[in-house]
Amino acid sequence: MLPAVLRQERQFRLLFFGQLLSVIGDRMTQVVLPFAVLSIGGSATDVGLVAAAGFLPFLLLGLIGGVLADRIERKKILIASDAVRLATQAAAGALLVSGSAEIWHLAALAAVFGAADSFFQPAFVGLMPQTVGAAHHLQQANALRGMSYSAGSIIGPVIGALLVASIGEGGALIVDAGTFGVSVLCLLALRPRVVERAAPEPFSSDLRGGWREVRSRSWVWSVMLAVVVYHVIVLPSIWVLGPVLMEDELNGATSWAVLVSAFGAGSIVADIVLLKWRPRFALRASIIALIFASCQAVIIGSGLPIAAIAAVEFCAAIGVSAFFTLWETSLQEHIPEASLSRVSSYDYVASAGVMPVGTILAGPVAEAVGIHETLTAMSVIGVAAALLVLTVPAVRNLPRATALGTAAPDPAAP
Repeated sequence: MLPAVLRQERQFRLLFFGQLLSVIGDRMTQVVLPFAVLSIGGSATDVGLVAAAGFLPFLLLGLIGGVLADRIERKKILIASDAVRLATQAAAGALLVSGSAEIWHLAALAAVFGAADSFFQPAFVGLMPQTVGAAHHLQQANALRGMSYSAGSIIGPVIGALLVASIGEGGALIVDAGTFGVSVLCLLALRPRVVERAAPEPFSSDLRGGWREVRSRSWVWSVMLAVVVYHVIVLPSIWVLGPVLMEDELNGATSWAVLVSAFGAGSIVADIVLLKWRPRFALRASIIALIFASCQAVIIGSGLPIAAIAAVEFCAAIGVSAFFTLWETSLQEHIPEASLSRVSSYDYVASAGVMPVGTILAGPVAEAVGIHETLTAMSVIGVAAALLVLTVPAVRNLPRATALGTAAPDPAAP
């Protein structure tokens, strides 16, 4: 039987199925793009630079995207973002197919893609509660969203590897471009609940208003600091060092596809559990999950056979999916809807926006001290940061909300 949120929330159902194919395409590209860089003679540092180009726009545009999404209709922002990303993927694919692609081409197009994504993400987080009518459905909605990412992580790499083998990296990116067209068509049919918005203030005032929502809640800003560490230190193991290690020591794209697919399977297990299990302290559970999520890097660099690495990554993936689902649910439950996109934009800037620092440095550091040593250090730092945040009383004791957008003060220390 379908989860209640899909049976009873028509607008969420439309949003969910509209994004599903696009997510699969994105997960396919996660495998294709690093090997596209390597296929035209790029190095580990080049892979990091192209990845960084895709994330850097969050640092520059993420906060602007959050303000705009709290000012104007979020659906329109999503449609415009998907249209731009369709064009960039099609252009990158055409350059690769024609044999004229250079590293700077892929980096520049990744930057444009990232710019469009900078506006999409805050708008999407703000739009989701507008498609859900009941607070108790919100965690289910986030779990299903996470499940779509997890399923995409299984299906996407397999499709990506098959497309690379059959039509090359360029053809695979052109296929991804088509998924954004499907997303646009579904968004055009969406009719989300209207959110009451205050009269627009000067941009700087709106920006400060979002920051006030963040800094007034220690559970928000402290978790954001942990998210920074996770994205800057741990995730470059996925975006940069993992593919390089697979290429150098195992079977390249095939091994990486196996690993990413196992990760997706573990994520699905977590998402299925979260469709039913509603922890009393969602944020506390999310940080415990982050501890396990931060072990990804050391697992990848363990030197075990690919089957063993995939099996352990399956377990780490449960932590990753649980963390993001429960963290976003906590934000959506407690942050007022009229401010949610601005708060989420600070979250994305604190994660994807600063991730280029890690992706740029990961390659040179690994070349200097060793790739396995670097991967181990990534996990040690990530786990330490998560444990530190778990000592914050407001993080451990944040209650569940009974209505969407309920503003919650910091819980008292026990």
